[in-house]
Amino acid sequence: MNTMTLWHISGWEFAALAAAALLVGFSKTAVSGANTVSLAIFAAVLPARASTGVLLPILIVGDVLAVLTYRRHAHWPTLWRLFPAVAAGVVIGTLFLVWADDAVVRTSIGAILLLMAGVTVWRRRKAEAGAEDEPDAVATRSGRAKARSYGVLGGFTTMVANAGGPVMSMYLLSAGFRKLGFLGTSAFFFLIVNVTKVPFSVGLGLIDGHSLLLDAALAAFVVPGALIGKWAVNRINQRLFEQLVIAATIIGGLQLLLR
Repeated sequence: MNTMTLWHISGWEFAALAAAALLVGFSKTAVSGANTVSLAIFAAVLPARASTGVLLPILIVGDVLAVLTYRRHAHWPTLWRLFPAVAAGVVIGTLFLVWADDAVVRTSIGAILLLMAGVTVWRRRKAEAGAEDEPDAVATRSGRAKARSYGVLGGFTTMVANAGGPVMSMYLLSAGFRKLGFLGTSAFFFLIVNVTKVPFSVGLGLIDGHSLLLDAALAAFVVPGALIGKWAVNRINQRLFEQLVIAATIIGGLQLLLR
């Protein structure tokens, strides 16, 4: 069955989804969190609830490629510290999706995107001002509370909108991870969390045969994106790219809120 006919999408809309899938691969191997742009594109082309189910397997493909690329650099103590709080956030997000209709989900995704963009801008300005340096004693006392708060928020946002990337990026950066450790830990984190989300998404009707058919057509675009990301990770102008991602995220969030 033709996926474009099945989902009533035009050639241009499929091209937009393919570009979003390519960006997923790029974000997984270069700039974690950049796939918020992909989220906005999927939610704009497809119904908001359906878009989260279609995007999840695409993200898992990207996660697998990222793990294969950076598996030696993961920091497992950090992962074990996060998982209990993330699990609680995923459960809260699942209950929210049971209650929320398509309009509420679309508005929520838009609001989450704008929130993540705002917090990212705040984090960058704080870092530039040197305010992220805190005494070791304070960092030790706040470590567990920080892991729990970021974990719950990350679990909720990744379940509702597949938008946990910026949350976890902020946590890992605040924990002092360098580039390869950041990418390796993030890769394993999202592979485990996204695979765990699959039964919840199937139970909610977000993943079915129709969505998997579209995923099969889009998955091939993730691979070149991941290869480009691997090539670019040591060459990319990080500051400029983050500025573009933030701008695109804000535009996508506003588009969903005003739609």
